[in-house]
Amino acid sequence: MKITLLVVGKTNDPHFIAGIEEYAKRIRHYLPFDIEVIPELRNTKSLSEEQQKEKEADLLLKAFQPGDHIVLLDEHGREHRSVELAAWMEKRMAAGLKRMVFVVGGPYGFSPRIYEKANEKVSLSRMTFSHQMIRLIFTEQIYRAMTIINGEPYHHE
Repeated sequence: MKITLLVVGKTNDPHFIAGIEEYAKRIRHYLPFDIEVIPELRNTKSLSEEQQKEKEADLLLKAFQPGDHIVLLDEHGREHRSVELAAWMEKRMAAGLKRMVFVVGGPYGFSPRIYEKANEKVSLSRMTFSHQMIRLIFTEQIYRAMTIINGEPYHHE
């Protein structure tokens, strides 16, 4: 199975970039992993939040491939402890999914069209984090899940 992290807008903070790149490299030890960036919308002052979400939806929908298992990182999704996330991922890996796509939306979340297309929603916390920070936190959690699945000593419980 391949995992893709699909994000709206690029990461700007060099500290986050370094961390994300480090965890992405570690994840690739276990399975194919990439990060796809959808360009941030420009000239959005004249657009409502809903219009922005719809324009982002157009771009996200183009990035999806037939057969993708789409998981939205969404505040209303199911929360997992790290061990539970690992079990959840292992179950999907065993199901023979070709590509699992985790999606981080723009500043206003997702349009209804993206919610309809999604297979699942996962929440990393009930707290709100910046979209930049979520990328680092989530790549670390994917790496942590891979070490748990493989019985390696990274995670302590």
